[in-house]
Order: sequence, then structure tokens, then C-alpha cells
Amino acid sequence: MAKFVVAGKADCPYFAKAELLADYLQKNLPDFQIHKIIQHPDIWELYYGITSKMMTDDMLLIADENMETHIEIEQEEKELKEMINPLQVWITGASCPTCYHLIPILASGEVFGLEEEISINLLSSTYNEDNLRGLVMESEDLALPLLRNISLCTEINEAFLEAHVIVILNDIIEDESEPLEDRIRDRFPICQLYGSLIDKNANENVKVIVAGKTFLNLTTSLIIQHTPSVNPRNIIAVAMIVENEAKAMLARKLKAPASDVKDVIIWGNITGFRYIDLKKAKIFKYNSAIWGPPNYSRFLLQLIFDSEWIRKEFVASLNAWSLKEHFQKAIPSAHCIATMLTFWFHDSPPGEFFSVGIRSEGEFGMPEGMVISMPAQCQNGIWTVPTDLIESELTEDVRNRIIHDLQQEQLVASGEQLIYEPYTPAPGAPPRETRVRIQIDENRAEEELLKEQSALEFFSQVSLDISEGPSQEPVEGNEEETLDY
Repeated sequence: MAKFVVAGKADCPYFAKAELLADYLQKNLPDFQIHKIIQHPDIWELYYGITSKMMTDDMLLIADENMETHIEIEQEEKELKEMINPLQVWITGASCPTCYHLIPILASGEVFGLEEEISINLLSSTYNEDNLRGLVMESEDLALPLLRNISLCTEINEAFLEAHVIVILNDIIEDESEPLEDRIRDRFPICQLYGSLIDKNANENVKVIVAGKTFLNLTTSLIIQHTPSVNPRNIIAVAMIVENEAKAMLARKLKAPASDVKDVIIWGNITGFRYIDLKKAKIFKYNSAIWGPPNYSRFLLQLIFDSEWIRKEFVASLNAWSLKEHFQKAIPSAHCIATMLTFWFHDSPPGEFFSVGIRSEGEFGMPEGMVISMPAQCQNGIWTVPTDLIESELTEDVRNRIIHDLQQEQLVASGEQLIYEPYTPAPGAPPRETRVRIQIDENRAEEELLKEQSALEFFSQVSLDISEGPSQEPVEGNEEETLDY
């Protein structure tokens, strides 16, 4: 029971309004009672001494001031809430092994920053509640200070709600014995669903990164098609796992750390036809007779003369992935996803470029709107393609084959074409081993010319350490050479 007292002068308009409100409330609320004290104006001033001479203009002025104060308080609360609200990170395909390795990396502070709290939301197309709840409990047991919350999404319509970052993993182990066309068509409905939910629920500046074994370019392209409100270059595919694999193989060949190998380019369809371009690939701090400063590098093709090894062992090993092997590469995959996100939030290293599946804007003669793996850099949260990269192994035949492969996947996925049609090479196109040998010869001639032009400048600026023992020659290979993995 609530009982209120309303007191005032009989001729006061404010008391009349309060009385009307009190009567209305008493009539409609059963537990509300009102007691009125009405006094003559003379008696009111004699006994209470309370008067109000406030005019309408004064009341309006106070009302405006109250409204301004209210707006300021709301704005302060909003800014405070934004400061304490965690970054919303969504991971699809949460039941795949990559997710298990990715969660502690994302929550460690290395990716988004040591001051940025995150909330992780898990979504899986092969929903196994027991396994995913076990993953949630294990993540909570880490007691990571930046992990505000981790939860499962059980309502598909709420997927990607207010998402700032979305990592799309593939947790479905496809049967590679099934027809290629069936597996391509299976990608369309899930991408259409994810794309529409991202467009509806996610933050307008959401960053989407696609990783996995199969149809990365196709998946990225389909999601872009169904997210018209999202910047197309905010949706990218991870090519770094292939790039790092290539760097590691080249480093083992030269008996050097893989981290010293830079600028290996993956052109094309990351999980389809791709071309490994080594023309710009460099190695730093290489252990040879001539030493330079830390930023001194040499082209890889000036050190590996064995075109047979590049053509057979190197290319064949990179193309030999099976779906089962990829699922065993959960640690490299998680590392590459985390590295790409780190570049996205804190910029990529200056002077370097990395292979990224990104929507083309016509660079390098590629069709505009097609998702292609190309060299890219990230500055201020924006991925760009270095168009000044003139020299590369991207020949007309390689470009045509890349375009054909991606177009065929798109046509089959959309139902416009039933059969994937293989590519027919242009007449007279040289095989890769011929191009590699030509490139090695060109690099040798270029290196000799560069030595003649810059020897005096180099020796005047750098103190050289020349060993008394025999000089280390560039690595030579032969057909019988085997690598120790």
C-alpha cells in the first residue's frame, strides 16, 4: 500500500495538475491512495510560507537545461559503456581443432592488444553440445584476464550479433571421393546463410576472415555477395598457411630459418589452382661468404639453381595436401589466422607483403570483383594491393588459368553450370620448369650487374667479415637429392 500527500494553494495551477494526476493514479492503481491538503492562498502563505512565482518562460528554460543535461549524461554513459564493452569475436566451425588452438592466442592480448577485453562466441554447423561445452569450460579454466566471456550460440538467428571480428572455419570433413561439383554446390547454402546473418546482425565495420581447407576463395566470394552493407575488403581469405609452408621448404633447402624468407607470393585460388611466385622472394641474414647488415637480402633464385627441385619436389609437396592432413595442421592454421588479425589491428611490417585472398579491384589484370590471392599490405586497418609490383611470374597463361578456375567454381556453385570444365592451356605456353630456368639465368645476370654497380658503395658502408676457410657456395641440387623433413 502506497499513500501520498498532495498539498497546495486552492488557486495554484500546478496544484491542480498534481491533483488531476493523483486522482488518475488512485483510480487505476488499487494499492495507491492519495490525501489532499488544500488551503486558501492567505492561509497557505501564513502557515507554509511557500510561494511560486515561476513564469512559463522560466519553466521552459529549465526544461531545456534539463534536456541538455540528460543528453550529456546519456552520451557519457554510452562512451563509458563502449570503453568497458569487450570486442565481440565470433568463430564458426568451432568444433574443428584449429579453434582449440586459436582461442588462447586471441585471448592472450597479442592479437587485439593488451588493453582489449574480448568476448568469444562459438558457432558450429556440426553442433555437438557436449564437446563445445567442454571447450567453453576448458577456455574458462585458463582464467585469462582479457577473456571477458565465452559462450555458445544455440539460436542461429542470433549468430554474429554485434560482431566486430568473425573467423569462419570449416569443421565439416568432406568426402573427397564425392564429385567435385557436388562439394562446390554444398558451399552455397551455408555461405548464403552466414552472409545474410552477418549483414543483418554484425557491426557495420566487422572484419571477416575465412580459413580452412576447401574452396576458400569461393566461400569468401559468396559471403561478399550476401553482405552488401559490409566493405568487400573487410572480408578476406587466409593464404598465409600455404605461403609459410613454401617459406619453410625453401629455408630447409638453404639450411636457414624460415622467418628469414620473405615475399613469397601465392597467386590465384588458395585451395584450387595456385601459383607459387618466387621471383621477388628474398632471404635475409643468409650464412654465406659475404655478410651485410640485418636489412641486407639476396634473391632466393640466385641461391637455388636446381630447377628440377623447384618443379618436382617443391611444387609437388605444396600441392599434396589432403583434407586429413590439413586437419592435422591446426597449430599452423591458428597461428596464421592470429597473424593476419594482428596485421589487421596493428599494421603489417613495413616493406613486406603477404599473400591474402582479397576482392580484386582490377590489379594485375585480374577481373574486378573476383576474390584472388595476391600480395597485400595492411595499414590503418585497410588491406591494399601494391600495384607497383611490376616484376613477377604472373604470365598471361597463369593469369588465364587462375581466372578460369575461379569462374568455374562460381558457375557451378550458382547452378549456372553443372560440370566443372578443366582448363585448356594456350598453345605454346612454356612449362613451369622452363620458366624457372629462364628466371634463374636472368637473376644470375642481374646479380652480376648489381655487384659491379654497387661494390664500391657497399664496401665503403659495411664492414665485411670474410672467413679464412673456403667460401660457402650457393646450394646446388640434383635429381637424386632428398630433403630431410
